[in-house]
Amino acid sequence: MTSFHLFPAVADAFPGTLIALVTATGLRVREPWPHTSAALKELEQQVAAGTWHPADETDPRIEAWHTAYRSFGTNPRRIRPSVDALGRRFAKKGTLPRINAAVDSYNAVSVRHGLPAGAFDLDQVSGDIDIDHADGTESFTPLGEPGTVEHPRPGEIVYADAAGVLTRHWNHRDAHRTRVTEDSTHVVFALETLHVERDGDLLKLAADRLLDLLAPHATRTSECYLSPARPQVTVPDQS
Repeated sequence: MTSFHLFPAVADAFPGTLIALVTATGLRVREPWPHTSAALKELEQQVAAGTWHPADETDPRIEAWHTAYRSFGTNPRRIRPSVDALGRRFAKKGTLPRINAAVDSYNAVSVRHGLPAGAFDLDQVSGDIDIDHADGTESFTPLGEPGTVEHPRPGEIVYADAAGVLTRHWNHRDAHRTRVTEDSTHVVFALETLHVERDGDLLKLAADRLLDLLAPHATRTSECYLSPARPQVTVPDQS
């Protein structure tokens, strides 16, 4: 079983943090996911018609992450929060990327609700997952660059397990090792906000929407929440 830990220094710096952890076991990524396809198509039609636009850096949801990034030494206009980068790409190109059904699902939910989202293949995770400030000695291999090794800056907030960093700059980019592929069957998805009082209900709505997309293609799904008040949670295993 894998536990997530929100370390005290991060909780103290960002007391409004709430992270939804949605776990899917027995996931079947290779089969058709018609509801995800429909969700992507609907978003793209709305952008094309000009009836809806992704949140940008003037939106309070994105602005909060820019402020957080600056607080730990990251320039958010050079290294953008995932939801910001995804929204900018969507607004420019008019389409969302198609990776695989599971990744496409959390991308659709992320951009629709203006909240960062990511995922980890739990079969590739080593031990528990910590959300903490890096000391700079940790290693990170970026998604899509299996031959590259980076080291986070000291003080940068990262997700990390016993083998290395899983996400740099809190939610900028995921690691190659724990990426979700068509063969992933045990996956935890994370949705995040820094302002629970303002966006807690929105986060829970987004988590429920993601569950709706995942449930027809999994043996079992569940959700739990990580926060300063509940800084450790354990997600279900494959059994």
